[in-house]
Amino acid sequence: MRHILSSAIIASALAVGTPALAQAPQGYPADYGKLVDAAKKEGKLVIYSTTDSVAANPLVKDFEALYPGIKVEYSDLNSTELYNRFIAEAAANNGTGDVIWSSAMDLQVKLVADGHALTYASPEIKALPKWAVWKDAAYGTTYEPIAFVYNKRLVPAEDVPKDHGDLLKLLNAKGDFYKGKITAYDPERSGVGFLFFNEDVKNFPAAWDLFKAFGKTGAKLYTSAGAMMERVTSGEHLIAYGIFGSYALGRSKKDPNLGIVLPKDYTMVTSRVAFVSKQAKNPNAGKLFLDYLLSKRGQEIVANKANLYSLRSDVEGEATLKRVTQLIGDKARPVPIDQTLLENLDQTKRLAFLSKWQAAKKGQ
Repeated sequence: MRHILSSAIIASALAVGTPALAQAPQGYPADYGKLVDAAKKEGKLVIYSTTDSVAANPLVKDFEALYPGIKVEYSDLNSTELYNRFIAEAAANNGTGDVIWSSAMDLQVKLVADGHALTYASPEIKALPKWAVWKDAAYGTTYEPIAFVYNKRLVPAEDVPKDHGDLLKLLNAKGDFYKGKITAYDPERSGVGFLFFNEDVKNFPAAWDLFKAFGKTGAKLYTSAGAMMERVTSGEHLIAYGIFGSYALGRSKKDPNLGIVLPKDYTMVTSRVAFVSKQAKNPNAGKLFLDYLLSKRGQEIVANKANLYSLRSDVEGEATLKRVTQLIGDKARPVPIDQTLLENLDQTKRLAFLSKWQAAKKGQ
């Protein structure tokens, strides 16, 4: 573990305010204790996030135990609500949430590009993949493979697609059987869906043929992964395309009939992006939480209690970068956190994509 002090010792030191507070975790700046002191004086941390409260709760509780005296106020919002709320607060110029943590990678990058994030070089940077840090401001916090899920009871074993090409062949060969039985995100109504389909176009030469096959088979489109998985497990649909591996893993533990496929040709990997707001009322607590979230301790909770898939290569467990690498080797295709994500928000390109999508929905 990266911290020299045990959590109990740190908690005790913080509680009584002894000089032990000045000691910094291994590899951290010698004066890191000053940041902890400042965060303690703030006494509060406001997080806006798209991560479900149930998944985030183990992280929040552990952070509060590690740094007693800092109370976390956690708001669980969808990506559009989060973005609009933050923008409105920033425009009012009266403070915002402290840590902004969202799965809408492109919107997060836009906020950073527009100057809304503090520049802060976390001491944990060296433990992270290079693609997961942008401008010492935007940080990837998870390593979430995008999967196919299917109903184990109703999909014949020989039909289970191993990759994108398999799925295309299946729909072309058995279109009648799978009529109305395929589900996916709706890129017209879902920012996440729009991101996913654009990444598919980059990685799969026959992507538009696959989208046309969705159209021909009357694929049902949703804005919620939960709704898609619910309908797959009920048998209303049989295969769901483009599901966060974290959501799929959590659901499969409750329903063993939900099968998960990490595509063997390539598996897209996304990350929940976090930054500390430039207008944060509690910026030191924000930095402290960001470091905690990226630390080995935090990432072990991400993987083994939140089931969100940890980003660090030194974390063990089922929901980890290490385990994904064991399953698919070099076929992982992480979406880099950088300015290329802004291309998704270009209106001309967006309209061109959606025009082509409308034709594909008609099988054209």
